Amino acid sequence: MWHQQVFALDAKYNAQRVNKLPTLGMLYIRRRNQLLKEKFSKDPKIRENYLKLRAKLLFLRYGENLEQNSFSNYTTEEEKSEIKTKLYSIQRKSIAESFAFDGMHHVFDQHNAPVMMLKFANNDRSKLCCASLDGLLSICDAISTPPKVIALLEGHKKGVTALDWSISNDLIVSSSLDGTIRLWNVLNTENSPTCLRVVNDQQRAEVLCCGFIPINNNLIVAGNSQGLVQILNISTGIYTRNGSCKIGGKILSLTCEGSGGSVIWVGNDRGVIMSFQLESASGRLTKLKRVQETGGMISSLSWRSWLSKDAPWPALLVSSACNVVLLYHIVDNQGSLSLWTKYPIKHKQYFVRSTFCPQMETCLIATGSEDGTIHLLDSARKGKAAKINRLEGHATPTIALSFNYDESLLASADHQGLIILWRNRQRHI
Repeated sequence: MWHQQVFALDAKYNAQRVNKLPTLGMLYIRRRNQLLKEKFSKDPKIRENYLKLRAKLLFLRYGENLEQNSFSNYTTEEEKSEIKTKLYSIQRKSIAESFAFDGMHHVFDQHNAPVMMLKFANNDRSKLCCASLDGLLSICDAISTPPKVIALLEGHKKGVTALDWSISNDLIVSSSLDGTIRLWNVLNTENSPTCLRVVNDQQRAEVLCCGFIPINNNLIVAGNSQGLVQILNISTGIYTRNGSCKIGGKILSLTCEGSGGSVIWVGNDRGVIMSFQLESASGRLTKLKRVQETGGMISSLSWRSWLSKDAPWPALLVSSACNVVLLYHIVDNQGSLSLWTKYPIKHKQYFVRSTFCPQMETCLIATGSEDGTIHLLDSARKGKAAKINRLEGHATPTIALSFNYDESLLASADHQGLIILWRNRQRHI
């Protein structure tokens, strides 16, 4: 296949690309593999030209004798042997070793109410945004010495329920129990971030979830406490024509298909998951189907383009308040779901969230729990073997979770507002 040919070409040059940092080399290859699968082109001419151009660029950058000399000319034979040994050891690490989050890097306590959502900025190791029911958002630098809060976003009159970063990380959108959606300029956190726009909910209801549309960051999708899913043009502050659909209940969670896709899934407090089709240019929203009923409120939804090399299909991760976290296979362009596996987690009352890890080689899942622990699960394993790690440190239900992009840190937050940064001993912060 085309993407495998390009991937093999990249992998051939990888040792020379990062001959002193094999860990970074593995990260680079994983990210390239992910992008190739997400940006797949069906045009054979485009694929052929891309492969030729990529080979030419790599040749100009690194030279032609890769087969005879796979490492830089400036490395000694001892260094070459050492690099080979390191690469081999990295490839042989078990999943549990690769995701050995075993120590607290830092604890933040700037919030005095439950932190409903955490999210690291896109492709950023350090910037972490937190949304709390105390009405504040905070932005933290997670890798400074020591880690610190670098900005507070004040303006919401009631608790903040959700947030999302724009693709370029210069904007944050937030939703609140005060019935508003706010757009924040956070390009320069050294100066106080500014609120660029405040938009009232169409029904003046509590807004419980929100997110940028990946294919068009001018558009926001949000869900309110009256069961209304709505598309907002954040540049104009106007809700799009034919961009609202009602499904009933309270819309607690949502996720969008990435990589140019147009399907949106939302979950409500009645355990119903609905799929929608979005016209990204006009903002028109069309209800597709009622795809699943789980039996408990849907507190979290996460989409992923593919699970692993052994499960190359799109998936949806669902946190449901019926004491399980569920993993579904997305079976068609209507957003239909087929249950793949589920794991028992203590979750019955609180807005517990789960998330995929950024790594694309294996499918690791992190989920909070009402017993205050964090569970790291491997979807390729069954039963008790799937639980590869368990983090204990919170005294109250663990609600929110977020990995930074290189998996060196995992952030978790609980019902009291405490935020813990967990370090991965296999990654350098």
